[in-house]
Amino acid sequence: MSFILIFNSIMLGFGLAMDAFSVSLANGFADHNMNRSRKIQIAGCYAVFQFAMPVIGWFLVHNAVTFFKGFQPFIPWIALILLAIIGGKMLVEGILDRRAEKHCTGDLNCSKCTIENCRKYGIDPEAGHISNKVLFMQGIATSIDALSVGFTIEQYGVFQVLLSATIIGVVTYAVCYVGLKLGIVFGTKLASRAKIIGGIILIAIGIEIFFGG
Repeated sequence: MSFILIFNSIMLGFGLAMDAFSVSLANGFADHNMNRSRKIQIAGCYAVFQFAMPVIGWFLVHNAVTFFKGFQPFIPWIALILLAIIGGKMLVEGILDRRAEKHCTGDLNCSKCTIENCRKYGIDPEAGHISNKVLFMQGIATSIDALSVGFTIEQYGVFQVLLSATIIGVVTYAVCYVGLKLGIVFGTKLASRAKIIGGIILIAIGIEIFFGG
């Protein structure tokens, strides 16, 4: 039983982590100067949400089945709206970045190369950094579908649920950390186009969750 539970949880973890992996990739595109501690924080945030959602789903199945069944149809809508907002913002910032490049000489001593001038042309030097607010929204959007996992593990006891959720969280962390590193590598090569691509990816994930859900 334990081996089957662990194996199923690992497979489930990889399946649930794919949306978070894609968002991590997009985040890496958007901020290719991300340091190691921030990568750990971002991957950890997704892991915590992926751990919590199956546990919450399991709890609701046992204590609020009617409420959960009524809430379930809204899950794809919530994911779509959150990712569309975040992805749309990133897409607009990327387009403005491209426009700002036309006014940049590439000379750091040039009077145009100031934060004020960057913002004048629609680019914020700090915009590529993923804020905690955005990270929280991403965490919800990419893990909310994991609530339904509570149905698949409803026969588990408390210890088994916590073990399964922990494995899912660990797998998510590893997958997302790899996604961030890959995004940073390719984002560096793609330069200003990276944020546009990242925004498109986030919007596409939201659409996929909506129609796939």
